[in-house]
This record gives sequence, structure tokens and C-alpha cells, in this order.
Amino acid sequence: MAAAGPSCLLALVFLAVLLPGGAPGASAQGARVGGNSLGPAFPRLGRKVASVVLSRNKFTGGLPAAELSSFYLLEHLDVSLNRFVGPFPPALLSLPSLQYLSIAGNRFTGALSDKVPCGDNLRLVDLSSNLLMGSVPACLRPGGKPATVVLSSENCLDRGDGSQHPSPFCQNQALAVGIVPRHNEKKKVSRHAGFIAGIVMAVLVAVSLVGAMAFFAVKKMTMEGAKTRPSATLMEDHTSTSSAYPSKLFADARYISQTVKLGALGIPPYRSFSLVELEAATNNFANSCLLGQDSYGEMYLGKLSNGASVTIRSLKVKRNQSSQSFNRHIETISRLRHRHLVSALGHCFEYDLDDSTVTQLYLVFEYVQNGNLRSRISHGTEGRKLTWGQRISAAIGVAKGIQFLHGGIIPGLFGNNLRISNILLDQNHVAKIGSYNIPILGEAAKSEGGAGSRHQTDSTMLGDKIDIFDFGVILLELVSGKPITSIYEVEIMKELLLWAMAEEDRARRRSFVDPAVSKSCSEESLRTVMEICLRCLAKEAVHRPSVEDVLWNLQFATQVQDDWEGEIRSGDESPVSSSRTARSSRFSR
Repeated sequence: MAAAGPSCLLALVFLAVLLPGGAPGASAQGARVGGNSLGPAFPRLGRKVASVVLSRNKFTGGLPAAELSSFYLLEHLDVSLNRFVGPFPPALLSLPSLQYLSIAGNRFTGALSDKVPCGDNLRLVDLSSNLLMGSVPACLRPGGKPATVVLSSENCLDRGDGSQHPSPFCQNQALAVGIVPRHNEKKKVSRHAGFIAGIVMAVLVAVSLVGAMAFFAVKKMTMEGAKTRPSATLMEDHTSTSSAYPSKLFADARYISQTVKLGALGIPPYRSFSLVELEAATNNFANSCLLGQDSYGEMYLGKLSNGASVTIRSLKVKRNQSSQSFNRHIETISRLRHRHLVSALGHCFEYDLDDSTVTQLYLVFEYVQNGNLRSRISHGTEGRKLTWGQRISAAIGVAKGIQFLHGGIIPGLFGNNLRISNILLDQNHVAKIGSYNIPILGEAAKSEGGAGSRHQTDSTMLGDKIDIFDFGVILLELVSGKPITSIYEVEIMKELLLWAMAEEDRARRRSFVDPAVSKSCSEESLRTVMEICLRCLAKEAVHRPSVEDVLWNLQFATQVQDDWEGEIRSGDESPVSSSRTARSSRFSR
């Protein structure tokens, strides 16, 4: 290989800076390095790359089909006017976000099929000046995708319009560039096959004997070493991992673990939906499927082809938003999946056919059909209200959802406008946060206001403490059983709670509690929930507890409630002595 000139070296350095994806797992928003002297191998890119322009360079060899097929955010791929050879990977045509694909001016080979699928977002495909055979995929023909421009001249395709070479031309050109083995090379191989085979057999016999001896020796040493070597688990427990691995790796590991759990719970993987799918699911967005609307768009109930019910949120999009901005938001939204969130299932872009800009974004979420938490507390009818134990369990679920929003994804989501009417219950009474700070809505989402975000204006307040205040309002309604719809009512109920907690007066505390559960909750469990509720409603943000502190107290309340109920059933101990025992164990922590 000839030495690279100064311009080539400069371009290579430029590419290394642009493409941090050279390291496994890295990502880049875009790589535009056309018109240089880069090559020869296709660069390693991160899976989150949105735009790749490598045209007019000196890249050779084939495209990494397996790697490119995982680029689900890729919108623009231009590898034209290089020296690429080998089979063209048809999977590129079905990438969900791809809008522009150009492989023109290379030596790609292979037979295209009319059954090759295409992505819904394709707007331009340029296959011209290659060595492709077969037929243009049906999805790229007129009538298949009317909005897609397809260029395919100077190949050997079955077009019948005079724009193609005859089939032998592509076959001969493939031989000329060494894509297909030449016949004389096959003859050379067969001429020396017997001689080479003899040498190989002799080497194999010798290697087998040496390998057998080495195997037994290593096995003996391993057995002896296992007796004195500490276990790998113990060694790992004493090794500091924080200095060896970046925090993003652990965040991704937590996300992968969470995704595995969601799969076990029956939540399908996140994916890109087509507009045709969503139109079919909602009967073309019929009014009968409309669940509601706000200043950002509409919410629809849909049913997918597999029978699954989903919630589809339609969002109006500003025309000046870039594709990079969309990709960043979609990357975050795709991670909003947790047992205690109404999880995101996918998205769909609707484009303007004239300039290919995004005009509408559809977000698809799981559908939770057992009503909201308020409908089973303050608005619940007799016999449908949650028990005290179920209320604490729901509160723990909401707290775990908040914990995930704050620390389970990077960056965390704060100021989530938590309201009891937006906490949904599934068929097993598992609480799920149904409305949170969707990134693409930006800061404007906070202006809708939960009780805390409407009331608090202290500039020193931390984002996570806003959610803790709103959670305190939810706890207030869970305990009292009275609907709270304004900050004025929050202040009144908080004063009543302070009065109920002021003295060691059991009757006073019980008078504050929802009559539906006042006789079925232990004194210690009730006191614990009341105390953490007051701390969540502290006026100063710095005095509010962390979500971990909230979770510990609620789990303690559940434990003492379970113990109390068990002792009541067994009749071994009175409720009063049980409460005293639990309280002493709590403060000995």
C-alpha cells in the first residue's frame, strides 16, 4: 500500500475525532467526511449515529451488514463514489429511520428480489452504477412507495427501459474486480491440492499428540490450583469497580437488566411503528377512539393487529426541530420502561411529502385499563376502595417509579407533575405513573403543574424535591380519603395532619384517616405513613426526604402492618402490644 499523503493523514485524524464509535459501544450523532482520501476499511460507528456521509473517498471491501442493520436511528447513509465491492446488503432498505440511501458509483453485486422489505421513511434510494442484478424491490416501484425517488440506472436489473447493462456485463465486471474467483485460480488450487493435503495431515497428527499431552498437564495444574485459589465472586466483591468502568456502562447494565424483567412481565420491546399501523389501530384516528387532548396534541386508544390495546399520543412538532434533536429525544423515550411506569412501546414519525420534514410525532404506550388511583380512594364506591395494605403498596410502587425516573436513566427526569389522577392501576392493582416529563415536551411540561409545581417558586429547590412534594400530596389523599385538587386544599389538609400528629392521641389520629380503612390499619403503620407524608410536604425543599428514605419508611409501614394483621388473625397478642413492639424495633434501627 502506498504511503498516505498529508491530506490523507489529516482526513484520517479528522475521522478519528468525529467517530468516537471506534470504541465499542460509542455513539455519534453524525459523520460527514465526504470528499477526502479516507479508507480503506469502513469506519466503526456507534449504533446511535443519525447521518453517515462517506462519499468520494477511497473505501474498499464490503459494507459491515450486521453492524449497519442495528443502526435503528440512521436517517442518512451516503457511500457513493468509493471502491466498495461485494454483495449489497438488502437489510439497509428496511432500517426504520432511514430516509436517504446512496450507494451509487461502486461495485456492489448481488441479485435483488421484489420481496425485499422497505422502511416506511425512505425518501430517496440511489443504486445507480453498480453491478446489481435481479429486479427492483416491489416496495420501490411506482405505486409501492409513491413518495420515494429511486435511481437505478447502469446496473443489470430487469427494467426493460434501456437504462441497464446486459447481465453478462455485470458478471464479467464482478470477475474483473476479484469478487468472484477466477477459473484459473481454481485450477491452481486443484493442482497443488494433493501436496498440501499431505502436509496438512502430517501437521494435524503431530499437533494432536502435543495437544493431548498439554491438556492433561494443564488439567492437573488446574485441579491443584483450585484448592488454594479464592473464588472469583469473593475477589470481585473486594474489587473497586467504580474506577474501572464508566458510570454510563452501569446505567446501560441497569437498563438491560430492567428490559429483561419487563420482557418477563409481558411488555414487548421498544420499536418503530408505521403510520399505517397506527391508523389501522385507531380506525384512522376516529373520534370514538379519542381519550382526550391538551395543548400538545391528542390521546387515542388503539388496538394493534396482535390484539394488544395501546395508548397513542399525537404530538404537534415545530418545523424547526432538527433530526438530531428528534433522535436524542427518542433515545430517552425508548428507555422509559419500568414496572411502575406506563411504559413506552414505540414511536412513529409523520413526514411532509414536499420537504420530508417531520410534521407529527406519535408515541405509543401500554394501555392500563383498571382506572386511576383516585377512583379507588376518594372517588371510590364502597367495596371498591383499596385496603390500607393496598394503599401502601400503591405508594411504594409510585415511589419506585419516581426512583427510576430520577436515577434509572441518564439524564434523569425531574419535575414530573405527579398527580393521583395520573397514577393508574393494572388488573393486579400495581400502580403505574401514567404521565411524566416526556423529554420532547421540554420545560413547558412543567407548566401544567401538579400541586407542588404550581405552588413552589423557590429558586433553590432541587428538581427531585418537586416530585417528593407532589408525592406527599398523593400520600395525603391516600391517608385521608378526601380529594385534593388545589394548593389551598393541600395547606388545609396539611394543617389538619399536623393537628392529628401533635399529641399521642389515637382517637385524634384516627379521625384524620379515611373511615374505610381507619379500623384496619395498625397504629405504627399509620403513624409511619403520616410522618413521612409531613416530611414530603415540608416548605423548604432541603428538608424533604430522599426517595430512598421515603421507600424505606413505606416498606417499614408495610412490614409492621403485615405483622399486626398476622397477630390479629392468630390471636396471640393484642393490637396495642403489637404496636409498641414494632415501634421499639423501629427506633432501635
